[in-house]
Amino acid sequence: MKFTKDQKIDILLIFISTVGIISSFILSLDYISWIAIILCGMPILKECAESLIREFDITTDLLVSIAIIASIIIGEVFAAGEIATIMAIGGFLEGYTVSKTQGRIEELVKMTPQFAIRIKNNIEEKISVENVQVGDILKVLPGESIPTDGIIIDGETSIDQSSLTGEPIPVDKTIDDEVYGGTINRYGSFMMKTTKVSQESSIQKLIRLVESSKPENAKIVRTADAWAAIIVVVAFIAAVLTYLFTFEIIRSVTILVVFCPCALVLATPTAIMAAIGNLTKYGILIRDGESLEELAHVDEVIFDKTGTLTYGTPKVVNVISDNPKEMIYLLTSLESKSEHPIAKAIVKFYNDSNLAKVNNFKMHIGKGVSGTIDNSEILAGNKRLLESENISLNNIKEPQNGEIVIYVAKNGELIGQVYLADTLRDNSKKTITYLKRLRIKTTLLTGDNEKTAKSIADKLKIRNIKFNCLPEDKTEYVQTEQMLGHRVAMIGDGINDAPSLRKANVGIAMGDIGSDISVEAANITLINDNVGDLPHLIAIARRTIHIINRGIGFALALNLIAMALAILGILNPIEGALIHNIGSIIVIIYSSTLVRYKISKKDCKKPKKLGMTKPLNKPLT
Repeated sequence: MKFTKDQKIDILLIFISTVGIISSFILSLDYISWIAIILCGMPILKECAESLIREFDITTDLLVSIAIIASIIIGEVFAAGEIATIMAIGGFLEGYTVSKTQGRIEELVKMTPQFAIRIKNNIEEKISVENVQVGDILKVLPGESIPTDGIIIDGETSIDQSSLTGEPIPVDKTIDDEVYGGTINRYGSFMMKTTKVSQESSIQKLIRLVESSKPENAKIVRTADAWAAIIVVVAFIAAVLTYLFTFEIIRSVTILVVFCPCALVLATPTAIMAAIGNLTKYGILIRDGESLEELAHVDEVIFDKTGTLTYGTPKVVNVISDNPKEMIYLLTSLESKSEHPIAKAIVKFYNDSNLAKVNNFKMHIGKGVSGTIDNSEILAGNKRLLESENISLNNIKEPQNGEIVIYVAKNGELIGQVYLADTLRDNSKKTITYLKRLRIKTTLLTGDNEKTAKSIADKLKIRNIKFNCLPEDKTEYVQTEQMLGHRVAMIGDGINDAPSLRKANVGIAMGDIGSDISVEAANITLINDNVGDLPHLIAIARRTIHIINRGIGFALALNLIAMALAILGILNPIEGALIHNIGSIIVIIYSSTLVRYKISKKDCKKPKKLGMTKPLNKPLT
């Protein structure tokens, strides 16, 4: 965890103040508390004065300032130092989380190609990407990032488009197919004609989306702040009127003391911190309290597919052959020579190191592979590969749910088919079911094709789906839903999800497999990649707001009763200070019940069947 120079100074001042407060309590020497008042209280008083003068902004800072000053006036220096230190800690934590919300845009910038190979008058020249013009002919080599958007005019290849679409498997491309800037050319070299300058490419558009996308209601005004102006007015009027009618200054000071906002101000942060502590045990990290507060009011959860509801990697789901044992043995031996994700999935499925020796291995870019095994010619790939070799594909079984099919041929005859697909996580279906029971609308947005998207949606019983989505499509959908009055949570794992994660009211990232950029763009991170924890997350968010509202209600009632007693002269300043401290303790204890909170049948039926992770032995840091 890295801190700026100013943050390190704040930490040092808070530490010194805390030591001073503890020493003052142990040694019963109130004057030591002046350390905390000067180091932590003065900045609060200064900020309060500036807000009042410049913006006439009345918040809990004003109440805190009043409490500090009133405590000093009546000789409760320890109370003043205690208030100042507690509020300084809260202010630091809030400032630290806000400073990180902009994310790490430089990670996206690193993906942007700096140079391109332009073909002009049959001569290759290396130029800066900024100098690429629409209509230029570019050459892209294997392993390179594509400089900008364009159309392939010569060659075949496989493109890793996961940065934009989230698709886990490289997409085969040939002549007339569109390619996007910032995506990776995995295998063959090709020639392309540019259709956009680099500044307007897909990757640059993604960067601008991440930089600019913010929820329209990003700053939630806490309930305590909403009450601040009212309480300030009531406290001052009550104090002034009491003095005018009684001419007893001690009663007026007591009113200000009992209106010390500790219990009121602590109601929100203590409940939120307790909830955050609970969630860290489940591997759920919350960026800030506002995110938890907003999540409690979410009525729609939008899912990315790949890596979120699915595992994000291709897996063999079906094998068709008259002799499957021989076919898969030959296929695995051949594919073991390739680094393609599909090849790795097949090798993992076979799970046996006893493979045949392959001679004359050859990769057919965008089609498949071939080689010789025991004097037999083996081909494995898509339809185009087998058709180019005049191999009959009669009576083949076509994929029904968007699976990828690898056709295997031996000596010019088809001997089998292998189906691969990105498979659902074990608890995805039950998670969707229980979210619906929580009266939350579920939506699927994916960069995959229509068949794959509908297949996944049907299995999960998600009716609201959108496929072939680019990052801007997801962001546009989020914005549209917000305009219709929905409070939206978006959950995703890839770089392409970052803009919509930021645009949503609450962004939730899959932290273990998710990109650093998506984690930074999100408000909440599931570091165990367990979507089954979502019901618990939403339930505790709702419970937290419930406890906050009760805590604030209790604090307000206590203050009003204490004020009435002070007006009547029943309470003196010392007793008033005692009452407000007892109120603070009660609020803290009540809020701390969230630390051990577990989702109940009242919140969501049979939560254990969701496959939620067990709490870790120690909280994650």
